[in-house]
Amino acid sequence: MIVEVLMIDDHPTIIEGYKAILVFGIKDYQLEVAEAFTGQAAFEIITTTQKRFDVALIDLTIPSYLEKNIASGEDLIPLIKKHHPSCKIIILTSHSESIILQRITKEYHPEGIFVKSDFQAKELISGFDAIVKGKTYFTQTIVSFQKTWNEKSNLEFDTYNQQILALLNQGVKTKSLPDLLHLSQSAVDKRKAVIKTILGIDKGNDEDILKAARKKGLI
Repeated sequence: MIVEVLMIDDHPTIIEGYKAILVFGIKDYQLEVAEAFTGQAAFEIITTTQKRFDVALIDLTIPSYLEKNIASGEDLIPLIKKHHPSCKIIILTSHSESIILQRITKEYHPEGIFVKSDFQAKELISGFDAIVKGKTYFTQTIVSFQKTWNEKSNLEFDTYNQQILALLNQGVKTKSLPDLLHLSQSAVDKRKAVIKTILGIDKGNDEDILKAARKKGLI
């Protein structure tokens, strides 16, 4: 059996690593792998290829293709579902923020999410194999979060506010947020004010926002 796989990651060496692990680690079927390193390349493969992909491995952080409203790997998921409706979605991400992962899980229902700090080669092989055979697979960070997730904690934050929180948690300074999010500085400032209101803090700096978010289990 041939399994058609699309791998999307902005680091070619990462894709080569995944490919090597899976090709040499799985013996039950043959993998045919297509690769994309940018949002534009992924968009073109997804929308024009004659193949019907069985599995897509998607990194959330990829170069954008704003002409087609592709700001991240997340924006490729609906596109894949449209053009390759039977394709199983696997998210591979460095994000470990609960609020981001919860939204992606609830909104897109991927067959798998692998937080990169969680797994090694053996788990990638076993998880991928389980998904190909019709099961779901989530690494330990997701499994732990699922025990505490609730609807309210996620629904109060839209996508941009979740991204702001995640970027602040990664150490990104407020002055860098407009370029990363394609928003004006005033829009970012207004959204940070909304975030503070949701978190129940009237004043404070970025660290105060992060402390409140951690207390609520959002990051």
